[in-house]
Amino acid sequence: MKSIQDICRVEYEGPESRNPLAFRHYNPSELVEGKSMRDHLRFSAAYWHTMRGSGADPFGVGTMKRPWEGPVDNVENACNRVRIFFDFCEKMQMPFYCFHDRDVAPEGDSLAQTNKNLDDVVKVFKEEQERTGIKLLWGTANLFGNPRFVHGAATSCHADSFAYAAAQVKKALEVTLELGGQGYTFWGGREGYMCLWNTDMKREMDHLAAFMHMAVDYAKEIGFKGQFYFEPKPKEPTKHQYDFDTAACVNFLRAYGLQDYVKMNIETNHATLAGHSVEHELEYAGMQGFLGSIDANSGDMLLGWDTDQFPTDIYMTTKIMLTLMKYGGFTTGGLNFDAKVRRESFEPIDLFYAHIGGMDAFAKGLKIAAEIRKTGELADMVAKRYASWDSGIGAEIEKGTQNFKTLEAYMLAKGDVDETQSGNQELYENVVNRYIF
Repeated sequence: MKSIQDICRVEYEGPESRNPLAFRHYNPSELVEGKSMRDHLRFSAAYWHTMRGSGADPFGVGTMKRPWEGPVDNVENACNRVRIFFDFCEKMQMPFYCFHDRDVAPEGDSLAQTNKNLDDVVKVFKEEQERTGIKLLWGTANLFGNPRFVHGAATSCHADSFAYAAAQVKKALEVTLELGGQGYTFWGGREGYMCLWNTDMKREMDHLAAFMHMAVDYAKEIGFKGQFYFEPKPKEPTKHQYDFDTAACVNFLRAYGLQDYVKMNIETNHATLAGHSVEHELEYAGMQGFLGSIDANSGDMLLGWDTDQFPTDIYMTTKIMLTLMKYGGFTTGGLNFDAKVRRESFEPIDLFYAHIGGMDAFAKGLKIAAEIRKTGELADMVAKRYASWDSGIGAEIEKGTQNFKTLEAYMLAKGDVDETQSGNQELYENVVNRYIF
């Protein structure tokens, strides 16, 4: 069994390569629309799945062979794990990483000891960042794993749980700032409810908003200028989560005056759990001005939970990149591989195969999206479909110069609607297939 240390740096070898430890499409320095692939895609490795994933599922214990874990989860092992992680990121040419506070350092017997443990491990993160040049895309806090958060964190019915979560996020923000993190993500995990009979929803949502405002205020106080993100998830572990989808999150942010501080971190698998596609979620966020970052993974349509698989579907990556490029690309966020190898893929080398596959899939999607944009064929077809809005009554409606009375008069004079045109959905799909094939 090969360890991470045994494997060489993954290089670009081109589409004809049959080397399973080489990129076929991801060439970091290759220019697409005048910008390097590296800067378009801004790949990030997720510490929690890459280094801490055990392979456990609801029906079985962990299967992963992870020699870096050690028999005890102590600070010494945590520091060693960091060094191995950066070795992996270097070999994958990964420019960024993300983490939860509890992924990287063990909890102590008290909050003070827990904070000290984190500080000790962060020193190693800082050393490794300086050695490799790899940067922190965003940090976050695990406010769902410990039993103290059984009823949620910011939305808990227990005030002490809220207070502990506040202290934990305070520390996570300080650490993110110390490591030069470019953002911070709110992902509570259990911010929702199971039963409405015992829930004061309005009070809980008010508390969630107050919590996020406290975080924004503290970020200003300590000089943290990174972007805040809000990650939607409709269910699992709670039945009704307040961050159900992008639309619900955007409405929440606007209702509570947070719209100037927080954008969306959208995950593919969470989108599908909400009954949406990821491109729907990205399009909604983009058109509302809330598109921030992406958790790059996929779900299994035959399973009803968050499987966090690596993305390999070229149609999906093409759609993601088309929408992302439409709205100007990343400014602070990136493509974070919130994805884990399958329970059956338990050797360290499988981490390389998985990330290579995901990075190549997005690189290919980027190139296809750029070609679609270059020809303008698809955009022209859409524009023609909406041509009735470019002149005449359509243009007047969009300008706001028409009302119900004037539109009634228009239709009384005309008599009926002109014959509508086909949506030609199959034609659009065939056109896209030409670029993909």
